[in-house]
Amino acid sequence: MADQVLAIGNIRIHEGSATQLEAMREAADILQATGAVTSEYFEAMQSREETVSTYMGNELAIPHGTNEMKRAILDSALSFVRYDGGVDWSGGDVTFVVGIAGKGDEHLEILSRIAILFSDEDEVAALKQASTPEELFELLGSVNEG
Repeated sequence: MADQVLAIGNIRIHEGSATQLEAMREAADILQATGAVTSEYFEAMQSREETVSTYMGNELAIPHGTNEMKRAILDSALSFVRYDGGVDWSGGDVTFVVGIAGKGDEHLEILSRIAILFSDEDEVAALKQASTPEELFELLGSVNEG
């Protein structure tokens, strides 16, 4: 499918933990490496976090930029990083950090797909059990369905 927002190369698994800032930096770096965002996007993620936490519950955080920084978004894409050691996300316990860049209003549709996936406890458990990026990619297939 040409409009896949999540590529297998944008999925990582870390055995250890990370700080919230490190996790946000990695999310932004992955998106930048794919050409979806400019170097300004990490700053936009930090600005968003200062006004409203992107911690979603169910061990999930979805860092993304502010509307004022739309110019930093070149294309729609996702990064997906699992931290088996966890991330303290403004007091929330996070395992999954999903960086999101949405061109135009596409981020709303993408956010909706992620929210549906993470509202299912069995799906979250399966995502925690996956041992390779390939397995995660298979489980995350619904976020790419347009």
